[in-house]
Amino acid sequence: MPEEVLFETENTQSRTEIAQYLRTVADKLDGGGSITLNAGNQSVTLDPPTNPVFEVKAERETSSSGSSELSVEFELEWKEGDSGGNGSGGSLEIE
Repeated sequence: MPEEVLFETENTQSRTEIAQYLRTVADKLDGGGSITLNAGNQSVTLDPPTNPVFEVKAERETSSSGSSELSVEFELEWKEGDSGGNGSGGSLEIE
């Protein structure tokens, strides 16, 4: 399935700034509201359904020179027009 990027930004921020951003997203999800992402001249508003699929992924990417980069990704996913979601896998716990 072809992918169309609607919004993308990447920059270095402090852990505190990232936590605040994630709290804002969490508050929007908890309140049932839409999420608007703005950066420079980019803007997109998304309205996640009540039960989107939530994917968490931790990765290690190793370059040919042997250096590695770690990442953690949080993703909400749903079909356009969907009001629910049917995820698979066990329950997620974050410690």
